[in-house]
Amino acid sequence: MKRVFKFVIRFFLLLIIAFVIFFFWASSSTLNENEYSKLVEVDQFESPKADSIYSIVTYNIGYLSGMTNNKAIDKSKKLFDDNLKKVQFETKKVNPDIIALQEIDFDASRSYNINQESEIANLGYNYRATSVNWDKKYLPFPYWPISLQFGKVVSGQSIISKYYLKEQERVVLQRVAETPYYRDAFYLDRLAQVVKVVLDKQEVIVINVHLEAFEKETRAHQFNKVLAIFNRYKKDYPTILIGDFNSRARDSDAIIHKIFAMEDVGNAAFNLNLLENTFDTKAPFERIDYIFYTKKSIKYVSGRVLNDFGQASDHFPVFMEFKLK
Repeated sequence: MKRVFKFVIRFFLLLIIAFVIFFFWASSSTLNENEYSKLVEVDQFESPKADSIYSIVTYNIGYLSGMTNNKAIDKSKKLFDDNLKKVQFETKKVNPDIIALQEIDFDASRSYNINQESEIANLGYNYRATSVNWDKKYLPFPYWPISLQFGKVVSGQSIISKYYLKEQERVVLQRVAETPYYRDAFYLDRLAQVVKVVLDKQEVIVINVHLEAFEKETRAHQFNKVLAIFNRYKKDYPTILIGDFNSRARDSDAIIHKIFAMEDVGNAAFNLNLLENTFDTKAPFERIDYIFYTKKSIKYVSGRVLNDFGQASDHFPVFMEFKLK
C-alpha cells in the first residue's frame, strides 16, 4: 500500500512539472520584443502622382477567416485563399492611399503562415508599419480538436501606405484587470499604433486602434488613453484616429459617445440617424469601426462603408477621402 501511495505521489508530481513546463513553453514568445514594432520600405512601386485629395481605409480583416472568426471550427486553406483574393480585388478597385488594418496575421499556423500584410501591401504600397500584439506558440482555441491549438500565432495591426511613413510608436493599452493569470498569459495586447505619414511635405498623425472586445470597463480605460494621445497630437498635426473600437454607436452608454460630442472632431461615413453598420458582414447590426479626424486641419471630402468586401472578414471596411487645410 505504501509503494502504491509513493507511486501516485510521484505520478502527480511529474504531471504538475510537465504542466508547468508546457505552460511556460506555450505562453512564450517567438520573436524578440524589438521586433514587435517595425517600419519597412520596399521601393517596388511608383510614387503616387501629386493630388490634393487623399484616401484612407480602416479594416479589421479578422485574419481573413470571414464569418468563421471566433468559431471553434477547422478552417481550410481555400477559405483564406478565397478571402485574400476578394480583399485584393476590392482594394484595387478602391485604391486607397493608406490602409489601417487590425487582426492581421504576419505568420500564423491558423492562416497557413501567409504574411497577410505583405500580400495586401504588394498591391502598390511601398511603406509598411507593423505592430505585433499576439506572439504565442500555442493558442487554446478552438477548444476541440486539441490538435488545432498547436502552432504559433504572430498577429497584430498594420498601416500600409503609398506615402512615406516617418515614425511609429507602439502603445500597449491597459489589460483586463480581473482576468486569471492562466488566461491572461495567452491573451493579446490591445494597441494604439501611432504612425507619422508625410503627405505633400506635411506630417499627418494616424492612430490605428483595436480596443477590448469583451469587457466594457477596460475598453473605456483604453479609449480614454487613446483619446489623450489623439488630443495631444491634434494641437500640432492633422490627426486621424481610426480602427475597431468595439464600442457600439447605438449604445447611449458606450464610451465612443465621448468623441461624438467633440465639435472639433469629424466622423467619416457616419450619420447617427441613418447609420451604416460595419459588423457583422452576414447580417450587419452594429457600427463599431470608425474614422475620426481633426476638423481644423482636415477637410472631409467623402466617405462610405465598403460593403463590397463582403464576408472576407466579419467586419466591413470604412473609407474616407480628405484634403489637408
